[in-house]
Amino acid sequence: MSNDSQGSVKGEAATVASPSDSASSQAPPLSPSKPPELPDELVQAGWSKCWSRRENRPYYFNRFTNQSLWEVPVLGQHDVISDPLGLNAAPAEGGDSNLGNGQRKRRNSEEQGAGANSIKRPKVEPTTPISPSTPGLKPWSAVPEDKQAPPATPTTASPAPAPAPYRPAVTYWDLDVQTNAVIREHPPANHLHPHPEIELQRAQLVTKLRQHYHELCHQREGIDPPRESFNRWLLERKVIDKGQDTFLPSDCDPVISPSMFREVMNDIPIRLARIKYKEEARKLLFKYAEAAKKMIDSRNASPESRKVVKWNAEDTMSWLRRDHSASKEDYMDRLEHLRKQCGPHLTAVAKDSVEGICSKIYQLSVEYSRRLRSIHLALLPDPPTEASGSPPQQRLVYCFPVRLAPPSPPLPRVELHFENDVACLRFKGEMVKVNRGHFSKLELLYRYSCIDDPRFEKFLTRVWCLLKRYQVLFGSGANEGSGLQGALPVPVFEALMRQFGVSFECFASPLNCYFKQFSSAFPDTDGYFGSRGPFLSFCPVSGSFEANPPFCEELMDAMVTHFEGLLEKSSEPLSFIVFVPEWRDPVTPALTRMEASRFLRHQMTVTAFEHEYRSGSQHICKRDEMYYRAVHGTAVIFLQNDAGFSKWAPTPERLAELTAAYQPSPSCPPPMSSPGPASTEKDSAPKPADRPQGAVMSPGSHDDNNNNNGNNTNSSSSPVEKVAAV
Repeated sequence: MSNDSQGSVKGEAATVASPSDSASSQAPPLSPSKPPELPDELVQAGWSKCWSRRENRPYYFNRFTNQSLWEVPVLGQHDVISDPLGLNAAPAEGGDSNLGNGQRKRRNSEEQGAGANSIKRPKVEPTTPISPSTPGLKPWSAVPEDKQAPPATPTTASPAPAPAPYRPAVTYWDLDVQTNAVIREHPPANHLHPHPEIELQRAQLVTKLRQHYHELCHQREGIDPPRESFNRWLLERKVIDKGQDTFLPSDCDPVISPSMFREVMNDIPIRLARIKYKEEARKLLFKYAEAAKKMIDSRNASPESRKVVKWNAEDTMSWLRRDHSASKEDYMDRLEHLRKQCGPHLTAVAKDSVEGICSKIYQLSVEYSRRLRSIHLALLPDPPTEASGSPPQQRLVYCFPVRLAPPSPPLPRVELHFENDVACLRFKGEMVKVNRGHFSKLELLYRYSCIDDPRFEKFLTRVWCLLKRYQVLFGSGANEGSGLQGALPVPVFEALMRQFGVSFECFASPLNCYFKQFSSAFPDTDGYFGSRGPFLSFCPVSGSFEANPPFCEELMDAMVTHFEGLLEKSSEPLSFIVFVPEWRDPVTPALTRMEASRFLRHQMTVTAFEHEYRSGSQHICKRDEMYYRAVHGTAVIFLQNDAGFSKWAPTPERLAELTAAYQPSPSCPPPMSSPGPASTEKDSAPKPADRPQGAVMSPGSHDDNNNNNGNNTNSSSSPVEKVAAV
């Protein structure tokens, strides 16, 4: 059967999917709960076994290539998905190995015609998996079939036509792009399938953990926890975590987080802010001197440390009382001098206390992850056993979504209703929301990627788990966490795809991805929607990739190490285009390493305020809040091996189109800075020289207090995750 037979798939599917037909059919279609009758490697290559009611016999369909075959597929002969580089294909029997696809199809049709002279069969059209977005099919529903209202009695009036599937007015993705990312085949992952009961428990425990962090910072250091520091702690911990929980760190060495320690220590004794006016500088200098003196008096400091800090603090206060004609620059120079004199002594006396905060939060995380796993295992009818390590595979395949080895348990019902253009999903009183356009996107991703739920019976529950997971990751603060999910504009992705063959995002999520193939933080919830798993565990052999990571120094450094290892090992075309903030004071280690890499082919900078990013909360924000202007420059770095450079070289013509694609749209709101002298310290940003190295933002991040490098972006123009895929 040729690919052309897919033309009338949808019309045939309506007849096949009808429940009333199944009772009268001599041979019903394969049950969704029945295990596939194909080897696992064929399933991963996109093949599934379907049933033709018209012909009353099985056929085989590939959802990646839209091929349909009567005979059992053979890897390396029928589909390029299973052997993208042609390294595994064996000569076909009967001398067909040298025939093209069209010649092979004509020979097959001739052979079938010769043997079918006595028995003529009508033309067969294959079925497609049932999906809510397929016109003509019975739509899925949040209400079970046996509880749905009976059909109305037919009348003489013609029945109303079925409603057309929802089509978003504007889309921020292109799910038709096929991947060029090639990997070595790997077995399914051993993560447990997500369950709404567990996600509810997780939400409560993570909220409790955030509260503990807030209380410890207040009780021990008298400060608010640095904004976004908890989220960056999660990212940094997952770089080294070997535990079984995909969210909470549970097996890390060292226990003390460098990211959390650095950020808390940077706010001791007070949080510094960007200063615009002389009076603000004078006030900040006085507050720092006063806080330093108070802190050294209340801690168990050495006599020498106590003497140095107190003398410098009192000298600064005396200078402030005497000199009222100093300029803003004089105050800032004096503050910098005071910090250099007192900083090391304050760090020494606070070190044990801050390490105690980091250790306590980690120990609570370990306990919570153990509690969640025990509850999760209790929900499963057949708890999975520990799987032995599989030998590494050598067969090359195109990348495929994460598959989970344990069987999926029965899932409870989730209610769905729509409020204008917002889809609301409710489970046990807990509601999560997503705009209707992104809900439609999740339907498509689920259809392309999920293989264990062809009738969408678990779709709503899995969407609820996905949305709840990211809601917990973002946090409860205004715009909190959303800066970690900022994405490139659509025109930039289009230029990357056309000019550099990019078809894969290294750090994304089902909510903010542009392509249907991407890496993300959570393989358990995101795999049904196309995720290839955390990128640091993803090892491509060939392909062109875009990387716009959440800005966590440890994650960035691990990313560069991973890139260089992959480029070193592969002789196939491999390219990574990396987007990171252009911060030079101080320069970040990851940026320094990439600029010194032997795989660096080109580097360009997009000027601050002259380009934009997509909001991290694009799945819930208004359309006019979708883009915001970047308040920092962005460095674009091309890392390629020799083959990748030959295929996707950053030529001047290609770079010119990429630069043009970065031009802001007319509707993009301008960046908004602090309103002036009335702005509070919370609304300010730190001086570049004082920016904490662990407190910087990724492109598109929004931090309203101590983590900005430049003017603030007001919340009205920066609504908000990329979770990182660690």
